[in-house]
Amino acid sequence: MTEPAFLALPDGRRIAHRFTDGPGPVLVFLPGYMSDMAGSKATFLFDHAAARGQPCLLLDYSGCGQSSGLFADGSLTRWRDEVLALLAAVCPARELILAGSSMGGWLMLLLAEALGNRVNALVGIAPAPDFTDWGFDDAQKALLVTGETLYEENPYGPEPTPTHPLFWADGQENRLLHRPVDVACPVRILQGQHDLDVPWDTALSLATALRSADVQVTLIKDGDHRLSRDPDLALLLRTVDGLRDSATGAD
Repeated sequence: MTEPAFLALPDGRRIAHRFTDGPGPVLVFLPGYMSDMAGSKATFLFDHAAARGQPCLLLDYSGCGQSSGLFADGSLTRWRDEVLALLAAVCPARELILAGSSMGGWLMLLLAEALGNRVNALVGIAPAPDFTDWGFDDAQKALLVTGETLYEENPYGPEPTPTHPLFWADGQENRLLHRPVDVACPVRILQGQHDLDVPWDTALSLATALRSADVQVTLIKDGDHRLSRDPDLALLLRTVDGLRDSATGAD
């Protein structure tokens, strides 16, 4: 892939990103919690788009990957605003397809509500809206309310996964599933039924909450949370390509 570029924000944050241009809507990939644009799904989609001359934007949230900042300062609101600033700088007024993985699926929904008709379609990969609510028990929430950081076993690496009180509190303020989600574009949700992080019925709750009538949920019976096996990536690519072709009127 190309070397990252950096967008400097007014407060000094530098947001790392990669952009390959072309005609049609820009595919924007939104990584999950503590993930970045070097992940397998992000690089797979970017390389495919670049090879076909299609536009794609990858990014690292502040405190993640090659972007500056502290992860402890991160929140959905902060990262949403970073993505909005990046879109304004890199592809202003362009139509978009947003793809979000896990927490990135929650962020995708917040961005879609903010961007309105610019968003042609959404692809959620094990989207996790409201996980600050359903993902923690009462004792963990009580700890976070006191301002302490919660550390949990990390199934994906040797270091424990932190949840900082700022992120948790901001997540509670950005919950979506208790109300209609104001998104009218086509939405595709890919969800593994062996996902140990996001209960698969979350995808069904989201489908119900979305205002759009064009919502399809694909359940992968043996799929895990990451959905990064070769068949999973092939399904993701078919889903993105189908939405891109529909947006551009291609056969």
